[in-house]
Amino acid sequence: QLQLVESGGGLVQPGGSLRLSCVASNFKMEIYNIGWFRQAPGKERERISCDSTRDGSKYYADSVKGRFTVSRDNAKNTVYLQMDNLEPEDTGVYYCAAPPGYKLQYGYELTLADFKFWGQGTQVTVSQ
Repeated sequence: QLQLVESGGGLVQPGGSLRLSCVASNFKMEIYNIGWFRQAPGKERERISCDSTRDGSKYYADSVKGRFTVSRDNAKNTVYLQMDNLEPEDTGVYYCAAPPGYKLQYGYELTLADFKFWGQGTQVTVSQ
């Protein structure tokens, strides 16, 4: 069974940074479109980033563009979400997710419904 486990969340002051990790088990993460999502209290789950298997590019939502960066360590089967200049609006539970299989797609083409496998989430709180 494909598994994803996030870690690295916590409490940080506005303007601070965190790095989240997403470790995969039972599949080679490097060939999948891995997405990052977040869900704030009372709000719908929001897609914030997704890899492209078509050209290696990365999609970022406008709300995080220029502040968040996704990277991979294929040897560790791990994807990272570096979050800089955090704002209170970034507070929420952060999830990584994978689609049901390999497909050549641009990251922006995938929506929440395209992802089948989800981690348990890690809480990020940005507050004074």
